[in-house]
Amino acid sequence: MRGDKTVKLKIAVAGKGGVGKTTIAGTLARLIAKEGERVIAVDADPAMNLKFVLGINENPSPISELKDLIFERTGAYSGSGIYKLNPRVDDIIERYGAKGPEGVVLLVMGTIDKGGTGCICPESAFLRSLLRHVLFKDNVVILDMEAGIEHLGRGTARGVDLMLTVVEPGMRAIETVGRIKKLAADIGIKNIAGVINKATDSGMTKRVERMLEELGIPLLGVIPYDKVLIRADMDAESPLDTGGKAVERINELKSRILRVSY
Repeated sequence: MRGDKTVKLKIAVAGKGGVGKTTIAGTLARLIAKEGERVIAVDADPAMNLKFVLGINENPSPISELKDLIFERTGAYSGSGIYKLNPRVDDIIERYGAKGPEGVVLLVMGTIDKGGTGCICPESAFLRSLLRHVLFKDNVVILDMEAGIEHLGRGTARGVDLMLTVVEPGMRAIETVGRIKKLAADIGIKNIAGVINKATDSGMTKRVERMLEELGIPLLGVIPYDKVLIRADMDAESPLDTGGKAVERINELKSRILRVSY
């Protein structure tokens, strides 16, 4: 903690699949919790792998799969097509969150099946109401987003203090970050920063940094490629429990983020 001041930072972490955003999001969550903060980690990525990074063995129930609860709270059982846009969600964290090391609470949003004939609107309304509730609580919140950041809308974006975009050397990762920046700006997220992950070559890192600069995205940190993280993933261990150079740099990133007032 910074003195006796409680941190209420809300960070959304996004990037192309495979760039390591889940590793960064989960490790940041645990490191910030080590500072004495209450942290909620939200897995909003369809892969639902944040549990491994947090050191939690099994995911709690994905919220999107709680069909009976969602339909009850939204009033969608009536079959009229009319449902509540702001259903009750204030008990969901306590009932369906899983507590991990350092007291980090994991909440898994889950995915919404967009195929078939069923109405997806009640599920979407419920997830967005829940995300708004989480973002406006007096906690630190770390969101592990998918590249499309589809769970965020204009109503929820007001609660996000920082969009942290993770990029590895490669044009597809850079292009994805460019799209994320546009999506974030469209819904009103003002603070966007970048992190270069899996860095191996200083010359290539400089190229990526220049590309981020051209996109108007300031660089907050560079995290090296680290085989320790591969071993941690293979052994289903949390990176924070295995250590390594990458974790050291994520800790530096954490300190840098906490020093900045967003």
